Amino acid sequence: MKTERFEQVIKQQLKDCEETLVVKGKEYVRNNDRFHNFNVGAMMTGKLREEVLDGFMLKHIISIQDITNDIKTGKLPPIEVLDEKFGDVINYLLLKKASIIDRIESE
Repeated sequence: MKTERFEQVIKQQLKDCEETLVVKGKEYVRNNDRFHNFNVGAMMTGKLREEVLDGFMLKHIISIQDITNDIKTGKLPPIEVLDEKFGDVINYLLLKKASIIDRIESE
């Protein structure tokens, strides 16, 4: 892959992630709580919200592993599927980082 294409892929993925987290992410906010779903999940399970977040992220990690396994058999995914799956994992990692920073700054 040439440098120009590599940079294009990275810039587009980051743009897509930002749009998902900032624009579409607003639909998940309740009572001005950006981590509402994870906090409710934590109350329901007795786990840390970061552990609940890991559970949400797991299905996307498994999807990426499935893609790798498919490549071994000669099956390549559409780029749109890669955009979605990798974007989801990147977003969950960013949410987890923000969650931990929130804990640090709340003390």
